[in-house]
Order: sequence, then structure tokens, then C-alpha cells
Amino acid sequence: MSHQLQEYNPSSIGQINGNLFALPFDYESANLIIFGIPWEVTVSYGAGTAQGPQRVLDASAQVDLFDFDNPDGWKQGIFMVEIPQDILEKNEYYRTLAAKIIERLEQGKPLTDTPDLTPVLAEINQACQQVNQWLFEQSKQAIENGKRVAVIGGDHSSPLGYFQALAARFANYGILHIDAHADLRDAYEGFEFSHASIMFNAMKLPQISKLVQVGLRDICHDEVQMINQSHGRIVAYYDPAMKQKLYSGTTWMELCREIITHLPEYVYISFDVDGLDPKYCSSTGTPVPGGLELEQAFCLFRELVNSGRKIIGFDLCEVGDAEWDGNVGARIVYKLANLMDLSVRRS
Repeated sequence: MSHQLQEYNPSSIGQINGNLFALPFDYESANLIIFGIPWEVTVSYGAGTAQGPQRVLDASAQVDLFDFDNPDGWKQGIFMVEIPQDILEKNEYYRTLAAKIIERLEQGKPLTDTPDLTPVLAEINQACQQVNQWLFEQSKQAIENGKRVAVIGGDHSSPLGYFQALAARFANYGILHIDAHADLRDAYEGFEFSHASIMFNAMKLPQISKLVQVGLRDICHDEVQMINQSHGRIVAYYDPAMKQKLYSGTTWMELCREIITHLPEYVYISFDVDGLDPKYCSSTGTPVPGGLELEQAFCLFRELVNSGRKIIGFDLCEVGDAEWDGNVGARIVYKLANLMDLSVRRS
């Protein structure tokens, strides 16, 4: 691999080799291992994000490798593990079952009506738990091998197993969460591991000392109550309030620096693409008008690194089944990979 690396020209055409960004690394030689989780069993609006990891992989070969923040970032070694086809097949099976439950609830009927769907719900929850366990074990092994880890979903339920692996490694870390939704619902629609429950489940991990949410604009009363009653453990930056400040003359840089003050030394970035303006990823599962510009998000992450904090991991979720969404998603993954590398090397 080292000989191959010496021969590698980052300015030449990306040769399709099955790896992200057509980079010449494998599991052994890479410092960053990326897992694609093709899972969206509990999606409640638009489907297609199970294809997100593949869309990002397909588009990534078109991304030029010079990064303005970390020009040699590609040298860290980035390797994407083969997307598990068994998880994709199970996703298709359980997605069909989950649709029956969602349909029943939308009709206002109990799951215990004939046919009784409560066993189906239990089966789905167990299948979701198995995916979490798979990612937990894979992430934990990679961390023990001295690797950094990142996740490409699937829907936003995808990274929970990785949160748990980081909780086994770090006594205290924070999550910087970019999203239109708070994802603080308790077992949304009965699904314990719903995409709408990822941060509710994250808050069960005592090692996660802070959750700072940016871009929220589609939220329910219970979630606002949970944020307000969290004694500062959850800090919400609502999109309308941020825009009002920007319109009043506050600069984005000032807001970024304020947001970062809430975070501890070790920070995980959880990036749901619906936190962005929908023009970036219009095929995402639950698009909402408004949101961040992509460069606003990158500016926030850059300031996080400039503050001396360490990015210990990240995920990108809810990329839709469209070529453009994959293109945007690939660029987000590359930027996050390079900023994480920068933050670690500065320590």
C-alpha cells in the first residue's frame, strides 16, 4: 500500500476502486474508517435514505482532493468498509412491516386491532437493535485498532451504536447536532430506535454531557419541554431565532463562537442534511424550508477546530436517493474528515 501511495497522484482522475474518493487505502493503511449503514426502517415521510451511503460513495470519485482547510488531508487515509448488503436486505423487509404500523397509527387505530401488530413492532425494534449492536462492535474494534471512525446513514437512527462505542472510550463528550428536527421523541410511532428518537436515546448515555442542536425548525411540544427541562444539558439554536439575530446585525461568526462555548473538549458532529436549506439535499427523508447554507455549517465546524476542541467522530445521515444529494453528501464527508484530522493533529 505504501508503494501504491507513493505512486498516487491526488490531482489525476479518480480511478473507481470501490473506496470513497477513489483513494488508495484499505482498512489496515487508513486512519479513518467509514461505515455505511443502509437503514431507514422507521422513516415516517419520504424513503430513499437507505441508498444514501451508496450515493455518497458513487459521487465521491468526482470530488477534487485539495481541501482549503487541510490540503493534505487525504493523506490521513480514508477507507469505507463495504456497505453491508445483509443490512440493506433486512431494511427492505422491515421497512414494509413498519409501513403497516405507521398506516395503522395514522388511521387512529390501536396496534392491538386485528391483525394484532404488536408482535411486528417488537420484531422491528429487535432488528433495529441488531443493527445498533453490529455498528457498536465494528466501531469499538476499529477504535481499539487505533482508528478514527465515521458513519454514513441511512436515516438518523443509524449512528447510535457508534455513540455507544464512543461512550465506552470517552468519559465525557458532547454532540454538535445539525438538524431541522430535535430527534428527541420517546420511541416515535412506537419504534424504540426511530430516526426521530436518536437524540432521545443518546441522552440515555451519561457520558454525553452536552447536546448542542443547530438549525431546529420542525419540533413538537414534548421536545421543547425536554430541552427546557434539561438543566442546560441540551442547548437549542432554533433556526428562526438565529435568522432573526442575523437580520438584526449579529454576525454568523459571533453566533458560531457562542454555540461552541457550550461544548466540552471532545466533540462528536452529528449532521442530518435536512439541517441545511433543502436546495442542497432535496431528496432527504423529511425536508423543511429554511436551514443553514453549507458554508455556514463548515464555518461552524472550522471554528470548533480553531477553538482547540477535538472532533472525535462524526456521522452524515438522511442523504436521499439522488445523484445531487450524493454529490453534496460526499463533499460534507470529505470536509468533516479533513477537519477531524486537523483537530487531532493540532493536539
